[in-house]
Amino acid sequence: MKKLFHLAFVALSLLLLTSCGSTKNVAYIQNSDNVDYARSAYLYDARIMPKDILTITVNTVNPEASAPFNLTIASEMSSINGKARLSTGGQTLQTYLVDNHGCIEFPVVGTLEVGGLTKSACEKLIHDKIMRYFSAEENPIVTVRMSNYKISVLGEVNRPGMFTVGNEKINIFEALAQAGDLTIYGVRDKVKLIREYENGKKDVYTLNLNDADIINSPYYYLQQNDILYVEPNKVKARNSSVGQTTSLWLTSTSILISLASLLYTILK
Repeated sequence: MKKLFHLAFVALSLLLLTSCGSTKNVAYIQNSDNVDYARSAYLYDARIMPKDILTITVNTVNPEASAPFNLTIASEMSSINGKARLSTGGQTLQTYLVDNHGCIEFPVVGTLEVGGLTKSACEKLIHDKIMRYFSAEENPIVTVRMSNYKISVLGEVNRPGMFTVGNEKINIFEALAQAGDLTIYGVRDKVKLIREYENGKKDVYTLNLNDADIINSPYYYLQQNDILYVEPNKVKARNSSVGQTTSLWLTSTSILISLASLLYTILK
């Protein structure tokens, strides 16, 4: 009995020591004192890609002058004399889907190639194209927004899912925060980033969140439609393969060891 208790105590001690030793793989950006942060001194600006949905508004002092460039769509259903008809009571602006060639069809102007441009570059392009339709006194203000800027976070996070980014700028840690952070089983030094480019090419990159130099990585900021996947560690992978029978056996063994320890304490 004493030998059984001794073995159980040794096994528990080894388990605790193993758990403590693995904490070095849990903390983010561990070597922050050795990183040159000057390389991260730039402002990220998203670029327009095929399948992006753009909301484009043109504003002028005289609203009638910009009306041809601010088309609305039928957004509500109403009924007159029992017959359904579409109306534009909500004044929902027309959105523009960027095609596979990076182009949109803009009112009056026609086809515009906007793929690969930043928002500011796209705004300037549209501004220059429409200036000839205004008088010298008018200076139209063009605003471009990406309506479907989304990223996905999967795997060992607390709230996996797809998230819409309102300000069109998000870094990898902000994305993980949206997903409730990694679980304790998530592998922090092998996070997979799946990225699709404007030409349809797809790449998978491995990111190390333990390394503070991730801040200088070209993949620190996520692009629209990026997918983050967090792998489970060996403990989670091993546990996931354990069947119900094995789980019951382990539970029964644990109970027996506890009973044996209790009896040893009472009878010694």
